[in-house]
Amino acid sequence: MDITTSVAHPEPAQDLTGIVGHRFIYTYANGWQYEMYVKNATTIDYRIHSGHVGGRWVKDQTVDLVALASGVYKLSWNEPTGTSVVVNVLPEARVLHGTIFFPHWVELDGQKTVLFQNDHLDEMRRFRDEGPTYPIYVVPEFAYITLLEFVGEDDETVIDTAPADLPAGWSERSN
Repeated sequence: MDITTSVAHPEPAQDLTGIVGHRFIYTYANGWQYEMYVKNATTIDYRIHSGHVGGRWVKDQTVDLVALASGVYKLSWNEPTGTSVVVNVLPEARVLHGTIFFPHWVELDGQKTVLFQNDHLDEMRRFRDEGPTYPIYVVPEFAYITLLEFVGEDDETVIDTAPADLPAGWSERSN
């Protein structure tokens, strides 16, 4: 990939083939385990297997996805809960760095979000609007990608089940 940039053309070439259509399971240094499926260049599905909001799962989250350099990707998004997330992924190196910006209400009572978000969008927005928003609970962590697999684009079956309904040990698989 051409990463030549300049003031007039600051954006490197956008080859997203190394991440679009891939599922990866990753475990942060703090022990929280997540799973992400990059459904296409603008959409992800994800499950949270453990951590502050373990059990939560989401489909069709709109994201901003860019290639920063060859094999280096950044995904960022804002959720109906008011949570913002930025994740840098280096699939070949099996490393990821994520920063989650939880509004204060999620820090205080994250269990309100532990559900299939898509069925509760109005409720999540209401909780967000009721707050409190501040102080923001910032969680910056490195993670190791334990499972990385190409499963194809726009497959609704990749993440279609709650984390608790998966077979025992499902998220512990690695390659």
